[in-house]
Amino acid sequence: MGPANKSQTSPDTFLLMGIPELEHLHVWIGIPFCSMYVVAVVGNMTILVVVRTERSLHEPMFLFLSMLSVTDLVLSTSTLPRMLCLFWLGAQDIAFDACLTQMFFIHSFTAMESGFFLSMAIDRYVAICHPLRHTTILTHTRIAKMGASVVLRGVAFFSPHPVLLRQLPYCRTRIIAHTYCEFMAVVKLACVDTGPTKHYSLSVASVIGSCDGLFIAVSYVLILRAVFRLPSREASLKALGTCGSHVCVILVFYSTAVFTFLTHRFGHSVAPHIHIFIANICMLVPPFLNPIVYGIRTKKIRDRVLSSLTVKVARLY
Repeated sequence: MGPANKSQTSPDTFLLMGIPELEHLHVWIGIPFCSMYVVAVVGNMTILVVVRTERSLHEPMFLFLSMLSVTDLVLSTSTLPRMLCLFWLGAQDIAFDACLTQMFFIHSFTAMESGFFLSMAIDRYVAICHPLRHTTILTHTRIAKMGASVVLRGVAFFSPHPVLLRQLPYCRTRIIAHTYCEFMAVVKLACVDTGPTKHYSLSVASVIGSCDGLFIAVSYVLILRAVFRLPSREASLKALGTCGSHVCVILVFYSTAVFTFLTHRFGHSVAPHIHIFIANICMLVPPFLNPIVYGIRTKKIRDRVLSSLTVKVARLY
């Protein structure tokens, strides 16, 4: 009886189903997903290299951007390579411990992504509303403390997830109706009442998301109020363009995250393939867009990359 009970409480492997009802399109869905992942990796790595090598970019905005890039790299790499193996190679098996590890990285780094969006919004608020005190308010020490608090928050709130799931008995199907090990998809496989466990996960996600979203909204409202008071129309339009692109990225992240949260909480009638597809977009699109919006559209980074490319091309000839 010992081995049988152990196999029920701690299965060796789970099986990832992918996107239900769209299994016949997995190969084709994997192509744009892979392309976006490559752009995300190259773009975020470029930002990290440029900010590290260029001392003039050791400013609050670019330091927070580097933290966001690291988060994007970990978040996308935690999901996309394994997802592409499922789509293209039919590799459905995932070890129980690997599943829990992937889950921890996905949820904790999603929380960190939200926290760094808030940190960057605060940085923009200080830079636009208090430009003369920007570097004195956001010192390197304070930036490091803000970054560390974001990381610790994500780790502290989502470390219980794999611990809670490891203690549950699994005597139903081993098939996870998802493309990766998402907490709510795995907890459904348990054969005991998981109400408190689900409530903990949803409560943590709602508190972190709503608090970060509220403070980001307040920051950008204050930024807009300051922008409209600028005496120069050209400066106002430039600031609006920058803030507008930032807000678009933030809206993509939060809208997909909120849709996923509400689907778990209320949307039981939402088709599974729609829910899972949107969840994949939440994992992939922000890491893809962030280096484009925050990197290419930022003049200092764009000029540094272009100058490096120009030097390399000149050496070839």
